[in-house]
Amino acid sequence: MQIELRQIGSDRLLESIEVESLAEVPHPGRWLVIDQRSFLVLQRSHRYQLCNGSYELATVALQVKAQVQPRDALWWQNQWVIGNPDCHFNARSPLLRCAVFPDGPCTSCGHYRPRPDGP
Repeated sequence: MQIELRQIGSDRLLESIEVESLAEVPHPGRWLVIDQRSFLVLQRSHRYQLCNGSYELATVALQVKAQVQPRDALWWQNQWVIGNPDCHFNARSPLLRCAVFPDGPCTSCGHYRPRPDGP
């Protein structure tokens, strides 16, 4: 299956790769590493082609942003987050750590406050 990596915003084709199955295609919010280059997947769309009277999946287009996965990114509740997700100020996002100390790291932040609702 053909996978297209496209620059978010401009839709410029960065690279095309082949994968064995649809299960190998990353979903938004995941990082993808290809030839020592790292990308954050922001959007995913499927492109179909009419073949013998029926539509078949032809390619998957991934809108990506060139970004190295931060060292303090962790897998939390079935998604990637940057920093400490137990902190009240953490965005619980793969894009942004927090509003108070966005450049991190969380270990040197003096504003840590546990979330009142817990994890």
